Amino acid sequence: MQDLELQAVESALTDLVDGERRWATTTLEQRRDLLMRMRDLTGAHAQEWVDTAVQIKGLDPNSPLVGEEWMSGPYVMAASLGVLADTLDHLAQGRSPLADVKFHDVRDRVAVNVLPTSVYDGLLLSGFSAEVWLRRGVSRAAAKAEAGLAQLDPSRTAGIGVVLGAGNIMSIAPLDVLYELIAHNRVVVLKLNPITDPLLPVFGKVLAPLIEVGAVRIVTGGAEVGGALVQHDLVNHVHMTGSARTHDAIVWGVGDEAVERKRASDPKLTKPVTSELGGVSPTIVIPGRWSNADLKFQAQHVATQRLHNGGYNCVASQALIISSDRDQKDRFLAEVRNAIAAAPERAAYYPGSDDRVASALESYPNAERLGPGGGRLLVDDVRPDATEPILSGEYFSPVYGVVEIPCTGAAFTGAAARTANEVFAGTLGVNIIAAPASVKELGAAFDDLVEDLHYGTIAINAWTGVGYLTPTASWGAYPGHTIDDVQSGIGVVHNAWLMDGIERTVVRGPFRPAPRSVIRGELALSPKPPWFVNNKTAATTGKRLTEFAADPRASRLPGIFASALRG
Repeated sequence: MQDLELQAVESALTDLVDGERRWATTTLEQRRDLLMRMRDLTGAHAQEWVDTAVQIKGLDPNSPLVGEEWMSGPYVMAASLGVLADTLDHLAQGRSPLADVKFHDVRDRVAVNVLPTSVYDGLLLSGFSAEVWLRRGVSRAAAKAEAGLAQLDPSRTAGIGVVLGAGNIMSIAPLDVLYELIAHNRVVVLKLNPITDPLLPVFGKVLAPLIEVGAVRIVTGGAEVGGALVQHDLVNHVHMTGSARTHDAIVWGVGDEAVERKRASDPKLTKPVTSELGGVSPTIVIPGRWSNADLKFQAQHVATQRLHNGGYNCVASQALIISSDRDQKDRFLAEVRNAIAAAPERAAYYPGSDDRVASALESYPNAERLGPGGGRLLVDDVRPDATEPILSGEYFSPVYGVVEIPCTGAAFTGAAARTANEVFAGTLGVNIIAAPASVKELGAAFDDLVEDLHYGTIAINAWTGVGYLTPTASWGAYPGHTIDDVQSGIGVVHNAWLMDGIERTVVRGPFRPAPRSVIRGELALSPKPPWFVNNKTAATTGKRLTEFAADPRASRLPGIFASALRG
């Protein structure tokens, strides 16, 4: 490690010792104002943020794919800041952040409705909804009383936390900083992933209010800088986004050392660690009778779940679970092939992507090579077995598998849940695609499927990424993992109402886009979602959504609708 990098680490941590004292005396009203200033700054520097992300990822600045950078960057940051500021405002007034929200019972749990939360949500995301399921035994009264987490006593700070930033989605690092600071009341040093180092100037501007008050510092560097930070005596907690392999290297070491330490239950890093580590996300397709338009649209949906951001998403779908007995199986898979092949070309910017594709080809030499240059792989006839490479590890590249189960109806939903839970590695997210008629026909069996899936986010006729984009939803693995079996991680982030006792988030969307949704009886007016990889106006829609999130005004809505309808 360079001397300058070491000096930067020491300087950042020394600053935060003093900053923690100032943060402890910063009132809830002052903290709210800091967040609102940051929302303004996010809007002011959003174009610079997106331009830098486009450069990092090698995107054509004129491509609709730029919309991904708007929505998964400054849009979700601005939206989250607004909700967090409102949460602090409630607490400053002595009110629970959940005082005005709707609850309902789901089986033997309490669920909190987290989308839509306003008239604007209902208009912009017509037909989409989300709920956070609380753990068994958490009552409505307890949920309201405990919402606010560490901000219920803002003067009681929790030391210094390190955030090891992600390198794929450009809002992950600053959102993780916000959660450490607000949910846990820890001042934060953020170490950027080297891929995102070009965003340092932008993040410095957006986080400036927190930097000025001494609550946040940002450093850059490689693994040695990260190692020095997490092992430093002044650091109380570590949060990371990445892979389970990286987590274990930090916590247990590597090679023989890691083996011995795990055997002895003697971690190298003894500080508390929370994490979001991805996994192998399934998409379960419920058998049903679909129209040609349905087959094509849902194939595009599947392609988006795999290829959004080039496949470099911790919650990218990595394999379909389908019924081999469905009479439309071959037609649907043909549409999936077409959609994957036709998705826009983009650079393989994430380090090691080509090597991981090559590794998949070694494991599956008969995989179909699709898309420009044949760089996207589709693997048929994957056995529902945990030893399958495509089910046991995250490829983090455009590799996709198909698992077939020989049954239909309730037998299929039960087998699909067991396969997802017992065969697929990780518990971050799972998608379900089901026509409304199939959901109705299955009845309780469909509800059993949703309950039985042990995943942090379940998306029904939506992509789990919608949960990431919803500030009031939780984001993280299904609870219960430990550092010696970490899978998709420990703890949650986002959760802008600062709820405690979270089990999972469940997202629902329309099976069909408007106007077909309305014609077929769905109460949804949303056209093709702007996060679809083949949405023609995603860049314009994403930019306009970001402008709205940074400065919500009704006058902005017509422009958003006009762009979205052309997508």
